[in-house]
Amino acid sequence: MVFLTPDWRQRRSALFMPASNARAIAKARVLAADTLIFDLEDSVGPGEREAAHDNLRAWVAGGDFGHRERVIRTSAADSESFVGDLAVALECAPDAVLLPKVEDARTLALATVHLDRAGSPVKLWAMIESPRALLAIAGIADASPRLACLVVGPNDMARTTGVAMRPGRAAMIPWFMTIIAAARANGLAVLDGVYNAFRDTEGFAAECAQAAELGFDGKTLIHPSQIDAANAAFTPSEAEYDRARRIVAAFADPANLGRGAISLDGEMVERLHLDSARILLESREMKTT
Repeated sequence: MVFLTPDWRQRRSALFMPASNARAIAKARVLAADTLIFDLEDSVGPGEREAAHDNLRAWVAGGDFGHRERVIRTSAADSESFVGDLAVALECAPDAVLLPKVEDARTLALATVHLDRAGSPVKLWAMIESPRALLAIAGIADASPRLACLVVGPNDMARTTGVAMRPGRAAMIPWFMTIIAAARANGLAVLDGVYNAFRDTEGFAAECAQAAELGFDGKTLIHPSQIDAANAAFTPSEAEYDRARRIVAAFADPANLGRGAISLDGEMVERLHLDSARILLESREMKTT
């Protein structure tokens, strides 16, 4: 399934990379990730912030990253370093600024004011990482016209709730679905959180498959080795595209033009399935333009 948001683009793989690591940023230009998230929060130590700012100015501002979406994650909005991080981010003119640890609509409203005053067109993304955020998710998802994407932070969610991170993440699925519902109700993209054991390829593939089934648009990553598996998990198969084409063709048959439901390949297919089929095919066209 594909959900087309107003600013839809492929976000199957969103790779976090420390803004303090110039070599990693330089290599990002050739990676197959759909989205690059240059991080000024968790991965940047207290003594590395100035160097991280310089790296962003040198490598990201005006840099050619091809089709890749460029996002800069700042420090938390209530931290001492936020204003400086945001200023540097806006110098780099990314596609979006990712705010960590968003717990209420007010945080996004204030960030929107900052961007409006700066005359910047960049979008906002918000990380959902705590019980407070979960309880305020409806307001957060509707807080700003600049908001384009919600990103789940399962590590912080585990830390702030006491819920253990287990294979399958059964305890967190209700939270994930709440976040996804809030995103879709407001036309937002939504990305799953990172998988820490980047050498565990089987576990990572299983979690990607789960995330795709739940309805996430893609997954955030911590290592380039995870890109291919994420891209594969969130790319519809040729069989899905073929079925979508057959559904569209079947309803286009003059004999079926006025019908609400038809039989196709031994299954009952309704016009809601036709809508989904058209969206899937439209997303493929958008991907190639």
